[in-house]
Amino acid sequence: MLKEKFDQLLAETLQAAREYYGERLVTFAVFGSVARNAQRFDSDVDLLLICDPLPAGRMRRMEEFQLVETRLEPMLLAFEKQGISTRLSPVFKTPEEVHRGSPLFLDLVEDARLLFGRDDFFKGYLTTSRTSLTGTSFTL
Repeated sequence: MLKEKFDQLLAETLQAAREYYGERLVTFAVFGSVARNAQRFDSDVDLLLICDPLPAGRMRRMEEFQLVETRLEPMLLAFEKQGISTRLSPVFKTPEEVHRGSPLFLDLVEDARLLFGRDDFFKGYLTTSRTSLTGTSFTL
């Protein structure tokens, strides 16, 4: 039951993000415990949104994402009544920032679940990273 609730939340979040960001959305991925299907009733939902372009600065990016979160408030409140105390924890990157790298991406090589990817941008990045780290390729 818990997995299904989080899957429902991911589907709604992806839909809201696609509607808000439109063609700017390059990648939408989940990582962490929810991506590994190891979520708990109090797990946050770690998200990676790669968009082109994005405003400069984390605060401006979070302000923009607030419009997505507002749409999800009724669902999050309903979850709370069912004992599921979760929140969204988004990380925002532009394609240029992805190419510069981040220690975060080391974790994503293993457990990212790509829910949306335009032109396989991030899938290709992760495949290349995995190959360079291990010397072996894999399929996402």
